[in-house]
Amino acid sequence: MGLFKTYLQAVRASSTRLEQSGRDGYDAQFVLMERKGWSKTDWVLHMNLPIPAADLTQLEEDEEALLKAVPPQYLIGSAEFFGHRFKVSSDTLIPRPETEELVALVLKEGAENLPLNVVDIGTGTGAIAISLALARPQWKLWSVDISIGALTVAKENANALGAEVNFELGDTLLPFEEPRREKEDVEKFDIIVSNPPYISKDEWEVMDESVRKYEPETALFAEENGLAIYKKIAETAPKVLKKTGLLMVEIGYLQGTAVKEIFEQTFPTRTVEIIKDMSGLERMVYVHAESETN
Repeated sequence: MGLFKTYLQAVRASSTRLEQSGRDGYDAQFVLMERKGWSKTDWVLHMNLPIPAADLTQLEEDEEALLKAVPPQYLIGSAEFFGHRFKVSSDTLIPRPETEELVALVLKEGAENLPLNVVDIGTGTGAIAISLALARPQWKLWSVDISIGALTVAKENANALGAEVNFELGDTLLPFEEPRREKEDVEKFDIIVSNPPYISKDEWEVMDESVRKYEPETALFAEENGLAIYKKIAETAPKVLKKTGLLMVEIGYLQGTAVKEIFEQTFPTRTVEIIKDMSGLERMVYVHAESETN
């Protein structure tokens, strides 16, 4: 990297090399600031100061990793989501900003003052369930994941953020079905929410290199052109969702019609709605409560 007198000079050189390799040049500054615990104001105060040898060495190591497409969130071990900091690991996806809109939809549609039962399927870092639990402490939250590693991370995040969440190891809603539980212990949910694996295997080659190399495939991809997970949720949801309950899932932006049809077949007496995100892309499918006339 060479010798540089200031943080700014070192970061600029690193950023240039990242950009020349097709990477995001800002990642060099982002990772350095995260490692130092600096805000943007701190950066302004420090950027023209001499950079210590240890910080320069760390910057070089981080640049090398970024050039290999390691996501910056994995380098620093955490990601921001819905105003909270979540630990991430190779067992979990990095929470995406689009999923914040799913959380906002649940908060908007769920009764604020009632002690609702809410389950998050495929919880990963626990970002959805924990964000809901912190925003609605009167709700009772469950998190389900098929990955022991992901649940371990989710539990750590819940403890660190002071969120009360019940964790279950299992596939979709199967942990809540009879006869896996005693009949009196079977939970009925007011809200089912999920950001499941929905990417088709056919999309592998067009995925970003950082996603292909480092994020867990089981949390990304689903069979049947990405629709298999929705069919599985649709099969199990009627057994544990209250008639007054709501179901909301994140989808790929080209899956709206197909996922809507899956849930319309499962819930013929309910309204199933496709909801667009802030970018105008179809991003969520919302199964409303059963009509009172049915």
